[in-house]
Amino acid sequence: MSVVVFGGSFNPIHYGHLVLADEALEALGADRVLFVPNAAPPHKPVEALAPAPDRYAMVALAVAGNPRFAVSDLELSRPGPSYTVDTLEALQATERDLHLLIGSETFLDLLTWRTPRRVAALARLVVVPRVGSAFDAEGEAAQKVLREIGARRFVHLPGGTAGEGSVLIVHATSLPVSASDLRRRAREGRSLAYRLPEPVIAYIRDRGLYGSAAR
Repeated sequence: MSVVVFGGSFNPIHYGHLVLADEALEALGADRVLFVPNAAPPHKPVEALAPAPDRYAMVALAVAGNPRFAVSDLELSRPGPSYTVDTLEALQATERDLHLLIGSETFLDLLTWRTPRRVAALARLVVVPRVGSAFDAEGEAAQKVLREIGARRFVHLPGGTAGEGSVLIVHATSLPVSASDLRRRAREGRSLAYRLPEPVIAYIRDRGLYGSAAR
């Protein structure tokens, strides 16, 4: 089974994440997307995050209606920082065809991760350029990461052929929704409608997340 691993803080999960996951699934011809909420992401201050169990619950609510979407608590049940390499190692026990979905900015920052070369060996990297970003696959920065992780070339999908040692580039719809804006809206008591699924909105209000007033 081909699995797309989609990790993140999901603070909170929103329609931008869901559309990206759906389009990646289609472009890759994969079987399912596995959302993996971080417990303690190494590159983000934990105090800025909603509690990990709440973020997991919101993802579970958001993906409940799609049989090809699932959520994993691997990083929540493991103590210490949430390193992607540890997650992929654990998934290797049950999955054999892993793809790791990351943004283009994250790809350029990949060499700061723990054992990035091992990450690339455990899963095929799938890079999604942010709309309006200056990501240049042929530029020196991107090519340096490519060399350092032991990959040979970028392949654009659809159209390209994903061979051994390739990093895939998938262009997906980018919705004008940001988690930071959603947190601010929740804090200010403003509308969250049409930006994330209704069950997630209800959960945020009921739990008083991000300083929102329960109502």
